[in-house]
Amino acid sequence: MADERRVQTVSPTSINESVVRALIQRVRQASVVVGSETVGQVGAGLCVLLGVTHTDTSKTAHKMADRLAKLRIFADDSGKMNRSVADIGGEILLVSQFTLYADTQSGNRPSFGDAAGRQHAEPLVDEVITRLRAKDLTVASGRFGEMMQVNLTNDGPVTVTVDVD
Repeated sequence: MADERRVQTVSPTSINESVVRALIQRVRQASVVVGSETVGQVGAGLCVLLGVTHTDTSKTAHKMADRLAKLRIFADDSGKMNRSVADIGGEILLVSQFTLYADTQSGNRPSFGDAAGRQHAEPLVDEVITRLRAKDLTVASGRFGEMMQVNLTNDGPVTVTVDVD
């Protein structure tokens, strides 16, 4: 008899009531351009693409800011990932990214129904930025809802995802 296994796929928002999602890259430098204008740039630190869903709140925004500030993905003197962006005096480029909530379960064209709209998402993205700055971190950002070009030099490469509920 064949070994039958059922695979159930569940979107993150159905697992947790709210999940702020970030794709984080350790960078040597990063910048974001709107049109021909560089609107944000940083040196060594993090480039964070941040997605917000409908049920996210100030609480999840604060938790995400705390996680970003404390995430230990920078090498210590032994070469182990044991230091945070704050520990190394690094900077953060944070860019809103609704496409992190793309649903590709059906067909070839992604659906973005799990991504929060501007009225809900923009204040929460701003809240993450404000909270990071309150921790004495240098934070640059893109422009919410604009077409942007993100340029970066990934250091490592190191890329991680963080979901905070």
